[in-house]
Amino acid sequence: MIAGALALCLGAGSVMAQDAPQMLRQDDMKAIGQAMGQLGAIAKGQKDYDPVVVEGALSSIADHAKDFPTHFPPDSKTGNDTEASPAIWENMDDFTGRADKLAADATALLADLPANQAAVGKAMQTLGANCGSCHEIYRAKN
Repeated sequence: MIAGALALCLGAGSVMAQDAPQMLRQDDMKAIGQAMGQLGAIAKGQKDYDPVVVEGALSSIADHAKDFPTHFPPDSKTGNDTEASPAIWENMDDFTGRADKLAADATALLADLPANQAAVGKAMQTLGANCGSCHEIYRAKN
């Protein structure tokens, strides 16, 4: 009975370890999505312009975009509930380059922080274009 329980625990551990990259990349995407949502609310006038919120959102996007490609090891091509396209692993350099561009654009916006609602809207256009072009190629259409 002890051997059976041990085998069950070890099996569950390997499943969790295999899903770890997927969970980490989903966490990165959720964080980027939340940050984009904060910027979008300011750009649409749903929230007042707040430089602290803008800076925090841009920092989050830059940090998570830099981290994102590290969560796609070769053994993580499949998994439950994934929207990652197999094209990622076929074109890893391009995929990483797109994440790097998003991080660089967010970092550049941090260096010249958007100063009002209109500037946040313009920043959203830049960042959104990065997100959209990557999703078009590398997000599986389920």
